Amino acid sequence: MYPSSHNGGAMNIQPTQPYPSNSYTSAATRRWSTGLGHCCDDPANCLITCFCPCITFGQIAEIVNQGSVSCAASGVIYGLLGLTGLSCLYSCSYRSRLRGQYDLEEAPCEDCLVHFCCETCALCQEYRQLRNQGFDMGIGWHANMDRQGRGIMAAPVVGRMTR
Repeated sequence: MYPSSHNGGAMNIQPTQPYPSNSYTSAATRRWSTGLGHCCDDPANCLITCFCPCITFGQIAEIVNQGSVSCAASGVIYGLLGLTGLSCLYSCSYRSRLRGQYDLEEAPCEDCLVHFCCETCALCQEYRQLRNQGFDMGIGWHANMDRQGRGIMAAPVVGRMTR
C-alpha cells in the first residue's frame, strides 16, 4: 500500500508529466512549494491580489480548468460572487482541484477554512504553486500548452541569494 522507501518519513513524489491529468485522489501527498504566509515572495502578485483578487483568481482558474474557461470569465464570476461575500466558497473549490491535480497536502487546514480566513494568502500561494510548476501565469493555458509543444519551458525559479 505504501512505498517501502521514504526519506525520514517525508515522501518525495515527483509528477510524471508537467501538466498532470485530472486525478483528484492519491495515496500520497506532497508539500506546497511555498508556505501560505509567503505572499511577499512575489510582491507584484501580492499587490495585485490584495487590490484586485479577481485577476489572480482568473489566472489560477484558467490553468486549473485547463483552458476550458477563460481568465476573464472566471475573474468576473469571482468578482460578482465577491459582492455577495461568497467568493471564498467558489475559490476554495479551485484550491481543492489544484491540490488534486498536483497531489498536494490539505494544509495548513481544510481548503474552505483557508480561503475563508486567508483568502488573499491562499490565492497568492496557489498562484506561486502553479508558477513553480512551470506555468507562465501571464499568458494563460493555451499559450503555455503552445510553449510546451514547441519545447519552450519557463526559466527555472531561483531562490534568493544571501551572503
